[in-house]
Amino acid sequence: MSGPRRVLVVGGGVTGWSAAAALKRRVPMLDVAILPVAPPADALADRVASTLPSILGFHDDLGIGIDDAVLRTGSAYRLGTRFLGWSGDSADAGDYLHAYGPHGQAMGSAPFHLLWARAAATGSVAPFHAFSAAAAMAAAGRFMLPQAEGPFAEHGFGLVLDLPRYTAMLAAFCRHVGVRVEQGTLAGTIPAPEGGIAAVARDDGSTLVADLYLDCTGPAARLHGTLGAAREDWRRWLPCDRLLLSPAMPAELSAVETVEAEAAGWQWHGALQSGRVFTSAEPAAQGEPIAIDPGATLEPWRHNVIAIGDAAVSIEPLEWTNLHLAHSAIDRVITMLPAGAPHPLEQAEYNRQSLAEARRARDFVLLHYVTSRRKGAFWQDIASTEPPESLARTLRLFRERGRLPFYEEETFDRDSWLAVLFGQGVRPRRIDPLADAVPPAEAEHAMHAIRARLAQAIAPLPTPAVFRAAQLRQLHERA
Repeated sequence: MSGPRRVLVVGGGVTGWSAAAALKRRVPMLDVAILPVAPPADALADRVASTLPSILGFHDDLGIGIDDAVLRTGSAYRLGTRFLGWSGDSADAGDYLHAYGPHGQAMGSAPFHLLWARAAATGSVAPFHAFSAAAAMAAAGRFMLPQAEGPFAEHGFGLVLDLPRYTAMLAAFCRHVGVRVEQGTLAGTIPAPEGGIAAVARDDGSTLVADLYLDCTGPAARLHGTLGAAREDWRRWLPCDRLLLSPAMPAELSAVETVEAEAAGWQWHGALQSGRVFTSAEPAAQGEPIAIDPGATLEPWRHNVIAIGDAAVSIEPLEWTNLHLAHSAIDRVITMLPAGAPHPLEQAEYNRQSLAEARRARDFVLLHYVTSRRKGAFWQDIASTEPPESLARTLRLFRERGRLPFYEEETFDRDSWLAVLFGQGVRPRRIDPLADAVPPAEAEHAMHAIRARLAQAIAPLPTPAVFRAAQLRQLHERA
């Protein structure tokens, strides 16, 4: 091959091992090596256990199945997130589920969400999430993998990772596919005369040389950070800059996290992990908080170094985008791997796509804050701050007629945006004429039928714990 022959991944944890595994698996002719530097505490892609459904596609590309990714690593399934108190201060304000997959069914040319918005404006209707198979399962404490057909044919699910065991699985997979594992401690970098990095130095005085370097060292970006790339600061929009993590000990394995708003931040409880996100102005009740510096580099690919994951984007874990952004960057590297010496146009396109994706993920997180009607200085300050134009445009269009603009690098699909917008109490001012094609009584009848079908199908399903236990039994029987 005429492009990069040697790639060095610097950084351990989920991000580093994922990058090395994907490069070697999908581009076998590459000489891929990894210097597995332990991830720092603030590398949230390596520390936050909850993931988006996109992790399943990443696994598919590597040939890693449910047995290895979930059952053998002790990980769990998740259908979505329950939000409490996000749109107001009352006990039930903002109590909604953001679950993955479609909500309801279109009727002719009328999208379901327009029919739901009309019903919500003219009378009582079940919450928007009640028409999602994933949300209905989560609310009932049941779980099923997507099926070939029927009401569970299209729902999405992510994973909650047992991080130590999952990381060990990835490390073993890397060795299996031929990734070279280098030993030693990162001491620094040796600059190249033409820009970029000539070599990575280890503490014993030896060096590692490659054509392309992937920086998976966390927010410190110990390779990429030496190259002077500019950074975009998001603190004026996302003031939460501290995180406390703790293991969760739920009484019953759940397929949904609970994310509850607080006076100056939020806390969550999940199947394997809990945490609290807040501002540095608020004292930590216990433990040493992890610092978050929200923002993104404007040039993740600079010279022969590409920043991956937290080395490129730092954002609070609301909606669990951290590992997704790392995986997406890895996929983008593989897709845009140069055939020869990297061309400035290729680097510019990579950087454009990466920054567009990071900003849109930021918008989705910020959406929860700017649509809140909670009282208190923290919430009112965020609500009164002018949002980024990309989010402001989304809100203007949606509030007018319930329409959502399309952005090229979206992390979350239309149904996810709708679940949060409607869950936060945002409604369009006018009903789109497309809804007029379906008489209200007909739409109401169809909505009742959707909920009835879901309730009937969900009733016999097992709990998440029972479902996973049955899978484990089958795995042991096959062994």
